[in-house]
Amino acid sequence: MKKIAIFLLSAICFITTAAADNYKPVPVEKLPAKAQSFLNSHFKNVNVSLSRQELDVFELTYDVIFTDGRKVEFNHKGEWTEVDCNAQAVPAGIVPKAIVDYVNAHYPGTTINQIERDHKEVEVKLNNRIELTFNKKMQLIDVD
Repeated sequence: MKKIAIFLLSAICFITTAAADNYKPVPVEKLPAKAQSFLNSHFKNVNVSLSRQELDVFELTYDVIFTDGRKVEFNHKGEWTEVDCNAQAVPAGIVPKAIVDYVNAHYPGTTINQIERDHKEVEVKLNNRIELTFNKKMQLIDVD
């Protein structure tokens, strides 16, 4: 039993150590084509400070960080998963129309400063610190 516990502890330490250095700089030109197209469409005149890939245990992702502090994350296919614009509004066309309409109707005068999506949900953060979560059908399912 002690041998199994020691083995598991060693394995956890190894995985943690291996995951500590999982970022690798990558030129924007080497990002997947979808990511490059997205950046050209929505962030054409914004200077890139750093673009990198992250090799996690189960997936490859990409981050692009701009000189003004905004950040975009992409999955291995080059599809955006998160756009964080800090105090600025997320560029038009990124947020689904149903979410824009909901925010305009229920939170007039606010802006969407961050959007994150996965295969089940879309979460937006407003400039008034309210977080809204929508399901795949763009129906509100949570307010935080």
